[in-house]
Amino acid sequence: MRIGIVTDSCCDLPRAFLDRHQIEILPITIRSGETTFIDKRDPKATQQFYKSLGDAEYLSEPFSVDAISQRFLERLVVEFDYVFCLTVMSSRSKIFDNATQAARAILTDYRPIREAAGHTRPFSLRVFDSQNLFVGQGLIVAEAARLAEQDATTSAIIARIEQLSHCTQAFLIPSDLSQLRNNARRKGDKSVGLASYLLGSALDIKPVIRGFQGDTHPVAKVRGFEAGVNKLFNLAIKLIEGKHLLSSIVTVSFGGDPAEVAQLPGYVDLVACAARHGVDVLVSEMSVTAGVNIGAGGLALAFAAEHEIPFD
Repeated sequence: MRIGIVTDSCCDLPRAFLDRHQIEILPITIRSGETTFIDKRDPKATQQFYKSLGDAEYLSEPFSVDAISQRFLERLVVEFDYVFCLTVMSSRSKIFDNATQAARAILTDYRPIREAAGHTRPFSLRVFDSQNLFVGQGLIVAEAARLAEQDATTSAIIARIEQLSHCTQAFLIPSDLSQLRNNARRKGDKSVGLASYLLGSALDIKPVIRGFQGDTHPVAKVRGFEAGVNKLFNLAIKLIEGKHLLSSIVTVSFGGDPAEVAQLPGYVDLVACAARHGVDVLVSEMSVTAGVNIGAGGLALAFAAEHEIPFD
């Protein structure tokens, strides 16, 4: 059976990994005034976007129902027999709803297209809300892709996706608070108000934002971006050494050139620890959708653990 993996461009994974596993990307469009950027997870384009990212207001538009249907019916229903589509958490985007709606049309209309291509086997499609975002979404997608590569059964892949959607935690630390506050103000979110913004900027206090089980909110504060990143890397090291991970993958993304991650405190120790324990650290550019929310220079890390893990 030919199994395909589809996700949206909120998914933070290295381009080489996406290409190796033939993971299909549903692009998200970012708009600011007359400027438009279509995020196709192109590393060079993403890094260039971060270089020009200011503190303007941005709007994101998910792939439409019709566009998703067209992508599948033109190509994917012929290239694969079973497709798993994993989206960013539904509480943050309409892409899950769009994909779910598109799936109904795809499963109704695919048959003559496959028959014309000489395929008699039925086509199957499952859409999942990853209940996470960015690196968290990336971890779940990476695990699904690995299982598909290992010829796991579809029921095993489904069970694994459901498990990791419940157990994966993603932590994001912004480098600068201005973009985070501007977006919060535009959306009516008062969690990053003017007073806390001014105080945070003056004292170099950064919020630690967690994505977990379909929810995102600040769970801690750290003084200094690098101190927070070091603490996050050390948390991952502790979980690896304690054998508390449910997945041998840790995902990391950076709002800029991912090569800069190697210079951050704690990263070398994390990579060394991961290598000793057979854990892969997948580092990529942070999705543009993440960047326009938390700003350039931010860092995110995700892991799947047996229990909910507090940052502090």
